[in-house]
Amino acid sequence: MLGTILVLGTPAALLFIPWAVLTRDATPLYNAALKIVRLALRLAGIRVLTQGLEHVPAHTACIFMSNHVSNLDPPALLPNIPGRTSAFLKRSLTKIPILGYGFKLAEFVPVDRDGRVESAVESVAVARRVLEKGLHITTFVEGTRSRDGRLLPFKKGPFYLAMETGAPCIPVSIHGTEGMMSKGSLRVLPGTAHIVFHPPLYPRDFAQRDDLMQTMRNAIASGLPEWMRGTED
Repeated sequence: MLGTILVLGTPAALLFIPWAVLTRDATPLYNAALKIVRLALRLAGIRVLTQGLEHVPAHTACIFMSNHVSNLDPPALLPNIPGRTSAFLKRSLTKIPILGYGFKLAEFVPVDRDGRVESAVESVAVARRVLEKGLHITTFVEGTRSRDGRLLPFKKGPFYLAMETGAPCIPVSIHGTEGMMSKGSLRVLPGTAHIVFHPPLYPRDFAQRDDLMQTMRNAIASGLPEWMRGTED
């Protein structure tokens, strides 16, 4: 699967990155990348089943908040989000030749894992500007992949962003990918990924950030097999 992405992605990047620079429009680059990812998933024998897309508000920039159990989660999820989405990603990924520049053009939001408040504030500010442009934001709210598939405690950054912007928050549950590509492994096995989009949560309905976080956790957990639901934060 990774080989397919590299073989097809490199010439696509060489074609669409200059176009994005000249036109200041990264949408063709984004669409080409998603087509390559979909093809790579099919060739790897991975089927993606979704439900609940009718819950996503039309013509509204949303924050998609998902659990994270595998490196296959982003390629399974992003092509199924209606419209164009940005995403939080490790800053180190923006330093990869060609690919990293593509992330920047697509307005993905780099995140430092240094634990500094200043870094978190900067990432939230960048994400807010992305939402104001009408793009979605996708975030894996545990901040890392779960080694055993069970839901981990959530990071607070995405919920600061939600309360600050008021953007609708879409809970997303992913399962099935944990058995196809486990943490620390490059081996990809065929199988079925299940993605559930839940009804949106509106920050204005919550007096406290922690209330939104707990309700989000409950929603995501409800779409997972019982053994994956983990413990309370």
